[in-house]
Amino acid sequence: MKALIYTAPLESRFGEVDAPEPRAGEVVVDLAFCGICGSDMHAWHGHDDRRIPPLVLGHEAVGTAQSGRLEGQRVAINPLMTCGQCPACLRGATHLCPEREMIGMRRPGGFAESVAILEDNLFALPEGLSFADAALAEPLACCVHAVRLMTMDYAADKDQRMVVLGGGAIGLLSAMAAAAQGYRDIWIAETNPLRRDMLGQCVKATPYNPIDEKPEGKPIMMILDAVGTGMTRKASTALIAPGGMIVHIGLQDNEPGLDTRYLTLQEVTFKGTYCYTNADFAEALDLLASGKISGEGFTEIRPLADGASGFLDIHNGKAPPKIILNTDC
Repeated sequence: MKALIYTAPLESRFGEVDAPEPRAGEVVVDLAFCGICGSDMHAWHGHDDRRIPPLVLGHEAVGTAQSGRLEGQRVAINPLMTCGQCPACLRGATHLCPEREMIGMRRPGGFAESVAILEDNLFALPEGLSFADAALAEPLACCVHAVRLMTMDYAADKDQRMVVLGGGAIGLLSAMAAAAQGYRDIWIAETNPLRRDMLGQCVKATPYNPIDEKPEGKPIMMILDAVGTGMTRKASTALIAPGGMIVHIGLQDNEPGLDTRYLTLQEVTFKGTYCYTNADFAEALDLLASGKISGEGFTEIRPLADGASGFLDIHNGKAPPKIILNTDC
């Protein structure tokens, strides 16, 4: 079958790979779309020792189940496979399973015509939800989970100021998820002017250039770091008000920057966030099916055969927040 293959740092090619062979409990999904994630870019840059080339990356995938209870139905894939038996899984925190595995990491992923995945990881798509918007379900689920943590399960004052650092797909979708829950004072820091212009048209938030601007007039009680560098961790500490909450979802580097003395003296809460639960994934699909969130204005569909150029354009800052590859070769 055809696939986009990560072959070496900063290199990928479109070519032939073996069709997937499902293991016990798995089904094959005939794929329709798969989005390029920041973690795919991280691997493509050679910064993820879990993703060893040659490898088919990709996990933000949707398609049609070829067997099982959902045979013939359109599905979204939860790419995070877990044991289902450990204490984390039994309490519903499946994303913290010590045996967790993801397609596109140590096994072939979604930048291909088809993929094998555990049947329990498939979610039937609501009627009327397009494949293109459904391809946002996985990254949106990450954002739903992050916003839940940042707002204490949506219980924070809806008028408190929230700042999202980074206007890529995760930052943008997090702002959308917060706006869908009624939060009204959302700012997004983005240095790329192309993305910053798009942000103002896509979400009920105020985009700004953090190089020469910062939100004024109100204390910032909630910050979501959707970049994850030493620089943005330093910025988070400088911006957050006493008693505030910083949620860290970006994973670009592990450089110093966080001022732990300030966090301690001002009782600032700092939380990491990883992936999502099944409930978060289901909520993401509901937000997309209801039309509260869509990919209009910030996504671009490209053929799988042009996927290599998509990685290059993202690398060079010439891409919209989200590129989704059409895998129906």
